[in-house]
Amino acid sequence: MSWKTAWRSFYYETAEEPEDIVLEAPKTALLVIDIQNTYLELPDDPTEAARWAPFFERMHETVIPNTAALQKWARMNGIEVIHARIACLKEDGRDRSLSQKKPGFNYLLLPKDREDSQIVDAVGPVGDEIVVTKTTDSALTGTNLRMVLHNMGITDVIVAGIFTDQCISSSVRSLADESFGVVVVEDCCAAATQELHEAELRIINMIYCHVVNSAEVKGFLA
Repeated sequence: MSWKTAWRSFYYETAEEPEDIVLEAPKTALLVIDIQNTYLELPDDPTEAARWAPFFERMHETVIPNTAALQKWARMNGIEVIHARIACLKEDGRDRSLSQKKPGFNYLLLPKDREDSQIVDAVGPVGDEIVVTKTTDSALTGTNLRMVLHNMGITDVIVAGIFTDQCISSSVRSLADESFGVVVVEDCCAAATQELHEAELRIINMIYCHVVNSAEVKGFLA
């Protein structure tokens, strides 16, 4: 199934097919969000480790290798590669947004210099690639990324990373609200479960972005 007809929600089941996407390398950025060491740490509790096993499998076998390949393609074609990560500036995390202070999964205390807050080596920055640090879900809301993209003449953003239903979705919505063209590469993203991943892709597709796979996005380059 083509990206033009895949990932349709109820709202767009009967909508016309979108026009072809054409990306100009100098005006396009690849934004990789939150693929950090902390999210690859196996829980100590065997029950939790088993519960998260499908996520770890997808990360190691699909998301990380596909994202690394996409970054390589982007660099070879003159597309700016940009990285976003969650990290607080204060050791005690006082500067975090409220959503990262609440108890539960989204409670995040990741001081910027600690190893678990660093980007996974396989998809890390090369040379002078920009890294923005955030304590929010959206890579735009909590950083100067909006201004950086505008200053660099970027009009279209390819998005990869985690979690599809959290920071990916929030960043995509922010980018769309700022009138960037957004493409989400589904096989370079993951949520805690495949069900959550696929549900969120259907929610954001066609209105905030176009959901494609890594083979399809490479065919959009002018």
